[in-house]
Amino acid sequence: MADADVIPIGSGGRPGRGSGRRTTPSAAARALAGPGARPKKKVKAKEPVTELPTPDSAEIPPSATTQAGATGTGGAESQASDTRAEDRGPNLGFGGLDFAALEKAVRDLFGADGERRIAEWFAFLRRRLSGEYEIDEFGFDSDLTDQILLPMLRPLAEKWFRVEVRGVENIPDTGSALIVANHSGTMPLDGLITQLIVADHTNRPLRTLAADLVFRTPFVGEWSRKGGATLANNDDAERLLRQGNLVGVWPEGFKGLGKPFSERYKLQRFGRGGFVSAAMRTGVPIVPCSIVGAEEIYPLVGNLSSLARLMGVPYVPVTPFFPLLGPLGLIPLPSKWLIEFGEPIRTDEFPDGAADDPMLVFNVTDQVRETIQQTLYTLLVQRRSVFF
Repeated sequence: MADADVIPIGSGGRPGRGSGRRTTPSAAARALAGPGARPKKKVKAKEPVTELPTPDSAEIPPSATTQAGATGTGGAESQASDTRAEDRGPNLGFGGLDFAALEKAVRDLFGADGERRIAEWFAFLRRRLSGEYEIDEFGFDSDLTDQILLPMLRPLAEKWFRVEVRGVENIPDTGSALIVANHSGTMPLDGLITQLIVADHTNRPLRTLAADLVFRTPFVGEWSRKGGATLANNDDAERLLRQGNLVGVWPEGFKGLGKPFSERYKLQRFGRGGFVSAAMRTGVPIVPCSIVGAEEIYPLVGNLSSLARLMGVPYVPVTPFFPLLGPLGLIPLPSKWLIEFGEPIRTDEFPDGAADDPMLVFNVTDQVRETIQQTLYTLLVQRRSVFF
């Protein structure tokens, strides 16, 4: 009986089968990731430089004492020097900088922890320049993600979408889990925001499964790979889960992203349940995730299908503001977001070979889909309005 497959998000064609025992990423993922996906060797840190004694602890040479006493006017000259130093005004540091004023400016700009954040930035720059950072076999750069990519998304989530999160306690603190969410919004911002929310609330990275189109897109594919995304196929999904990662998947794919605004919050087909078979083979729990708010950021009212076929993409969206307003039409509307993580669905209690039973896989897939759908309806009732 054929293995159930993980459906590549939004891509056509038949995905690969999963053996569940690979020790390296699939050939498809390596080809898309490129040569930069190999782990970089960590540069050995240099021996610390011995610090010189401070003036307080340094001993004054006897000759200096004798010489000062011999002049007979050392005390007066020292007092005059102190007076001139007081007349000079504020304490100026290297290059004439007022470090006290600089410290105050940093605190006003970055808050009470401004000094710590500045220190982290300098440490990050030092690691990038010296090569003291690691990239795993999938191309994930955790240092770049934590210091650059996620902080860029944080103001968007906190100030623009005002994301309200519920059920974070359902995400395991340790071990693997497969987070399954609905997909919408014309552009995949819901996946990026979910990745940020998981990282901020659990202090763990969310490794996302993405369509091959993502990795074929210049610039986008490279940064997605560095941010933790990998190709959505059975081999790579199971390997990430066996390594103890949190893995995120959006089974609706481009069908969910590109559905018209009139069908908002109506879940599309979840494929053949490949994500369920991957969870069953690895025995990890499935955490349903329901996202309200993404449907309204780019209301899809049309599709330039002829242009989409010419460009080789699933759709070219038409919204009330794009392409009418040009680049300004790409600014998402500030909808109010609610994200809820449901109770985990265990898969370790199924008998051996359950992943090869298509009927059982379909039933669990339908259970996950219905759980997300009902939670969406509940959240919509609780949300006061689209933008508040």
